Formats: sequence, C-alpha cells, structure tokens
Amino acid sequence: MIKLKTILFTLSISLLTISCNQHGNNKNDDVQIDTTSLIIEKPEIDKSFGIIKDDYTIIEDVVKPNQTLSVILGKHNVQYKHIDELVRNSKETFDVRRIKSGNHFYIFQTKDSVPQTRYFVYQINKTEYMRYEFADSVLVDREELEVRIDTVRSMGIIESSLWMSMKNSGVDPNLALDLSDIYAWTIDFYGLQKGDRFIAIYEKKFIDTNYIGLGNIIACRFENSGQSFYGYRFKQDSIEDIFDKEGGSLRRAFLKAPLKFRRISSRFSNSRYHPVLKIRRPHHGVDYAAATGTPVHTIGDGRITFVGRKGGYGKRVEIKHNGIYTTGYAHLSKYAKGLKKGDFVKQGTTIGYVGSTGMSTGPHLDFRVYKNGQPIDPLKMKSPPAVPVKKNYLEAYAKVMEQYSAQLEF
Repeated sequence: MIKLKTILFTLSISLLTISCNQHGNNKNDDVQIDTTSLIIEKPEIDKSFGIIKDDYTIIEDVVKPNQTLSVILGKHNVQYKHIDELVRNSKETFDVRRIKSGNHFYIFQTKDSVPQTRYFVYQINKTEYMRYEFADSVLVDREELEVRIDTVRSMGIIESSLWMSMKNSGVDPNLALDLSDIYAWTIDFYGLQKGDRFIAIYEKKFIDTNYIGLGNIIACRFENSGQSFYGYRFKQDSIEDIFDKEGGSLRRAFLKAPLKFRRISSRFSNSRYHPVLKIRRPHHGVDYAAATGTPVHTIGDGRITFVGRKGGYGKRVEIKHNGIYTTGYAHLSKYAKGLKKGDFVKQGTTIGYVGSTGMSTGPHLDFRVYKNGQPIDPLKMKSPPAVPVKKNYLEAYAKVMEQYSAQLEF
C-alpha cells in the first residue's frame, strides 16, 4: 500500500540574493538564508523500512552491473527454494528481473551466533521499495518511504541566468524550471531583465534528513519589467491549477517558447542578412540557439501535419493547433521516437531535438507561427486564457489568496 505522510511542516523564510555580472560570471553568487522552523511533530525514528533496526544487523549495498537477485541473496545464505518462492510471490507487485545496477538494497540479519537473513529490501526509486520477509513462507510488500514535506519561502533578484544563479548558489535549480513552467504563458524567460525578481512559496521533500526533490509551488509572484504576475495553487472539480489574482488560469493555449532557457540568436524580421546565402531576405520566425540534442516541445495541443525534410529547413515538424494557428519547428537533428503525420500531440510534448540540418551555420531551432496561413512574430503572439476559477469556488479561492498574500510582498 502506498503511504505518503506529511509528518513535519516547516515554514522557512529565505532571502535569495543572486550576484553575477552580465556575461554570466557566477563566481560571486551568494545566498543568505535565515530559517525559522516550527516543529509540529517529530516522532522517534527507530525503524527502517518498517523494521525495528535494533533487532538486526543491517548490511547496505548497491546492485552491481549484471548482478541478479539470486546472486545477491545467495551471498547472504538465502536458500534457493526461498529465492524461487520470492520470485513467484513477487510477480504481481514487482518483476525482480527489473532490478537495476546502482540501486540500493538492504539485508537484515539476526544477531545470532549464526546470522540468518530475515528481511531483504530493494529500493526501486527514491521513495518506493520492496520488502521481502523470510519466515515460514516468503512475505512480499511494496511500500513507500515516509516523506517529510517542508514548506519554504524564497525571494530572489535576477542579475543574470535564473537557472545558473540558483545552481551556483546552492538552491535547487529545478525551482527555476518549475517557475518557468508556471509562467510559460505570461513571461518570456529568454527576456528576463536585470532587476526582475520573484517570490516562491513551495514544498521540499525529505526522507529522514535526505533531500529528495521539490514538491508543488503553492504560491508565487514574479516581477518582470516592473509588472507583477501572481500565482496561487487551487483545486476545483478535483483538478489543480495555478490562477492569478483575478482567478484566471496562468495556463494559456500556447507556451511562450518551444524549449527552455536558451538564447535567441535571431528574431522575426522582414529583412535579415542570411548567414549562408549572404543576402538580405525575410526571416519570419525566431531562432533559438541551443546545443544539439536539446528537446523541442510543441507550444500547444495539435495534430502533426508534416514530418520530414523541407528544403533549407532541413528536418522539420509542422503542427496544426486549430482553425487559426499552425507552428513549424526546423533544423532538427532528429524527431521524437515514433512521431508521424496525423499524430495528435499535447502541449509540452517533445516532438524533436535541436540540430543543424538544412541551411544552417550551427545548432539552433527555427521556430515559426502562422495565423490564418500568414507568418506572425511568435514573441508578440497573444493567447487566450484557459478555464478560470468557477463562480461557486471564488469564495474559497479568495481565502487561499488571503492566506498567502502577505508572504508574497517583497
């Protein structure tokens, strides 16, 4: 049975100060964090994987390359008949042939003069594990480790790259990705300016004292070019979304960009000097410089209308989103596996990878948007909002905003 328990709530007020020069030199990045924690509950930890630790000698190891379960258990004096029973009893919950090299496992042995293996625990991932008990028969359980969720508040001022500044400052850079996902429809993260700032109230997950990753962003504020964009997590009709101060969804019909955190190398123009042809001609798209192999995703739901080579575009994908909008993604190194004409793809789906095929001087994505068949500037395209907070939920949503509004003040 999957068990996910929140056993500790921490409200941390963190001041993130990012300092680096305009050329991306992050050597002077600095974080000053003042943390005040309110411990509501902290039980004594005397068990490991639901087993009383003091009763056993615990051997921890990792699966070696090409090492099988029978080899692992055989080294610890588990009889073959018990190994065979383990495999049979485990079929419905976990295929033991899928154990991976590098994953941790634990052997719990009795403290007798002749130690006997009583439990074998295999860690599937950061939170899930298989526990096998060798008794009269082999008992099998698939469980999840207890996860502690701390709620923290971080505030930062942008001087350079959001991602690199967080990474070099010791803050989980995945927070930058989560913020970019939330604001993908309202803020162009390629156009962040010096002095832009943010506040995020979000969850951090721990198992014991080990940090395992971020949880949800609960509330946030991003100030871009002097304009503040607020976001509050709220559930209506069993579906969670992020909404603004007016109750409108921050999600839009289209993402702002088809890939994350890369440099714009060429903008929409009616007269651009072509680096290969050495002449001036229209460039009705936006070029994003990025490393070969960088994933490219569709900016909105739609149907694939073209996959293949097309002249100077090289490898290109075209998507029809509705009766008005179509998008094109060119110079790809390769397409997403199995992608073909006629496929329906959801917003954010990877459709290919950055390359330099066709008439190109280096790896980049040529991204184009067409409205009613005519090219438009992707950076100036406006998109309608998704479903807002419904009328019967507005009172409850107002309480959520009231709960976090004071913490979103700089």
